[in-house]
Amino acid sequence: MSRKDEFFEYINTGNTFKGEFITMGAGILDGETVTNAHVKVPLKTMNRHGLIAGATGTGKTKTLQVIAENLSEKGIPVLLMDIKGDLSGIAQPSPGHPKIDERHEKIGLPFNAKKFPVEIMSLSEQDGVRMRATVSEFGPILLSRILDVTETQAGIIAVIFKYCDDNKLPLLDLKDFKKVLQYATGEGKKEIAELYGRISTSSTGAILRKIVELEQQGADLFFGETSFDVEDLVRVDENGMGYINIIRLTDIQDRPKLFSTFMLSLLAEIYETFPEQGDSGRPELIMFIDEAHLIFNEASKALLSQIESIVKLIRSKGIGLYFVTQNPTDVPEAVLSQLGLKVQHALRAFTAKDRKAIKLTAQNYPDTDYYDTAEVLTSLGIGEALISALDEKGRPTPLAATMLRAPMSRMDVLTDSELKKLLDESKLIKKYNEDIDRESAYELLDKKIKKAEEVKAKEEEREAKEKKSRSTSRSSSRRRSTAMNPVVKVLTSATFIRSVFGILKKVL
Repeated sequence: MSRKDEFFEYINTGNTFKGEFITMGAGILDGETVTNAHVKVPLKTMNRHGLIAGATGTGKTKTLQVIAENLSEKGIPVLLMDIKGDLSGIAQPSPGHPKIDERHEKIGLPFNAKKFPVEIMSLSEQDGVRMRATVSEFGPILLSRILDVTETQAGIIAVIFKYCDDNKLPLLDLKDFKKVLQYATGEGKKEIAELYGRISTSSTGAILRKIVELEQQGADLFFGETSFDVEDLVRVDENGMGYINIIRLTDIQDRPKLFSTFMLSLLAEIYETFPEQGDSGRPELIMFIDEAHLIFNEASKALLSQIESIVKLIRSKGIGLYFVTQNPTDVPEAVLSQLGLKVQHALRAFTAKDRKAIKLTAQNYPDTDYYDTAEVLTSLGIGEALISALDEKGRPTPLAATMLRAPMSRMDVLTDSELKKLLDESKLIKKYNEDIDRESAYELLDKKIKKAEEVKAKEEEREAKEKKSRSTSRSSSRRRSTAMNPVVKVLTSATFIRSVFGILKKVL
């Protein structure tokens, strides 16, 4: 048996599954694609998370697109974080190209151009379905972690939430939370101190500064109503294809705290909402986080800990998280160790540090007699990658340098008219894009403060009247008392005065 035949057997034996799977492409041996040596990923283990990594321009986004399309075709919804703004074309079929046909001929797969059901979403004022959450839904623990406050300040935040719960004050947006925080050290200081303990003005000031920092990154647009229902992420269309939900994030690249806030809230809500799935054979939802370093670079230790916990737990709900980044080292080791599928595009070795990183990356892959992994990592072409997944029993599949199939949809953005048509047809925009500013903590506390001020003003007015009345009464009483005193009467009588003046005259 030739080396090529052995390799063919190596790939096909390790990629034979009983359940459903997606085909990524065909294996590469000694620089040549081995037709029909198909590299596959079983759906059963796709909730074990994954990584798509590689240098700029090596094809990471197209790999993400290929996986998303194949999942949608299997009826599995997908959520994509579109940082660069180049994924909306999934809503239109590929125009095709001779090079695509040539690639697929080498792989041994027919190429079918196809469009997919797409929902465009937004965290900001960009067009799309607005994704929001209320401060109450976010909760004191997540809010404390995203604000990166001290233990004492976290305790104050918990007290604020408790006070609002006890007094039926809805915390919908950051305006509400700031109002309660100010009230706690102002007009309501005595009331809150009696029930929950004294709150330090310096601590509330520090929390307010953290909130202002969050607002400057656009979080005031994220917090509010109507809250997004995560069940709307797992829709399928009339043809049984899973919706590909694309969140447009092109305008928040320089606002990592907002991105982290959103991601943490979304993951926590999904974990709380979705039921335990067990060993179902296919995932419920797959999420792709492009430019994943934006989450981790600016995250505090508390926030990283929260993300790591959710990554470990959320797969039991049938949710798979896929991180897309330039270098695997962008993802914390605690998260990296949880990943099942690894798609590693080419890495570039320009410095000693780069070469060291490549050696470390190579050690994360299974050993194979067919490749020098560290060497292959620097010689892969565009649209080629090293792939290692987990089989249906949770074991690593054979490591394979793979020529990846081309996306079935357009590898470009939608035109303005195409985007408008897509948004006009969206059912979710009608559900979530109406701005609602119902009566909440801000308005209720304003009324309470106003009422207290009116009561105080009336009390002060009453006291002033009583004081004036008492003063007038005392003056009148003194005058009456003086007039009735017989001694005073004699001393002030005309006879007494004349006689006194007469004596004085004689003396003088």
